[in-house]
Amino acid sequence: MAPTNSSFVTEFILAGLTDLPDLQLPLFCLFLLMYVVTVLGNLGLIILIRLNSHLHTPMYFFLFNLSFIDFCYSSVFTPKMLTHFTSKKNIISYRGCMTQLYFFCFFVISECYVLTSMAYDRYVAICNPLLYNVAMSPNVCSLLMLGSYLMAFSGAMAHTGCMLRLTFCDANTINHYLCDILPLLQLSCTSTYVNELVVFIVVGVNIIVPTVTIFVSYGFILSSILRISSTEGRSKAFSTCSSHIIAVSLFFGSGAFMYLKPSSARSMDEGKISSVFYTNVVPLMNPFIYSLRNKDIKLALRKIQSRRVF
Repeated sequence: MAPTNSSFVTEFILAGLTDLPDLQLPLFCLFLLMYVVTVLGNLGLIILIRLNSHLHTPMYFFLFNLSFIDFCYSSVFTPKMLTHFTSKKNIISYRGCMTQLYFFCFFVISECYVLTSMAYDRYVAICNPLLYNVAMSPNVCSLLMLGSYLMAFSGAMAHTGCMLRLTFCDANTINHYLCDILPLLQLSCTSTYVNELVVFIVVGVNIIVPTVTIFVSYGFILSSILRISSTEGRSKAFSTCSSHIIAVSLFFGSGAFMYLKPSSARSMDEGKISSVFYTNVVPLMNPFIYSLRNKDIKLALRKIQSRRVF
């Protein structure tokens, strides 16, 4: 096994999303706008939930953590991504690259399990409403979040630790806009078999387990919804479920497309496009998905506006 500091490469060059000159400025404006909206939307939800006591419930506790994760992990790579659009070479140091890889993995895996916890919360609320206060007590919610962060910590440590054992000789151009696992593996001049095995196992577990849990939960939820006699009640419940399922499908689907397929130069170019969805689009959409049609959020906003007017 190669020692930790055996890499000959001291810095990497991020190739970015595209190298076409005519697209640099439009893409810079587009992703800058998306990042600003992502930051404002998620910070707005965090502040809103924190300031309103009637939002201190399990559902909004998980939404608070989801917004925090989206804000953090979009900030891990987006500033560097924007730099590429305004400079000829987007250089990142070896240590900076490994640090970016660790935090990117940590927040992505955290999001997987927070989305799972949110699905479980909705399952208990709809299918076992009488047991909701017991099943989703503050201690249970805290344990679910602790478990999410522990899974993220172990997954990020596994990926980063395996990456540190590799040697990078001459090639230092990463075919991506961030220090991700697969494009880094393509640059290694030593065997990556162990890393690929870890990727398949860790990513497989962190996609399959949450996805199965979420869809089983929503299977029971939909079964309960179909037994609701009120048409308006069914429509409202279906609307809530469909929003969450769309977000989950986009996040897990694009992640699975990126990681659970053989890597090659062509698939990496396709993977960069798919990764835009779970790195940029999902954090942008989540505040809108979980707030636009949410009466509690609208009520909290009206209360804050009335305080300001007063």
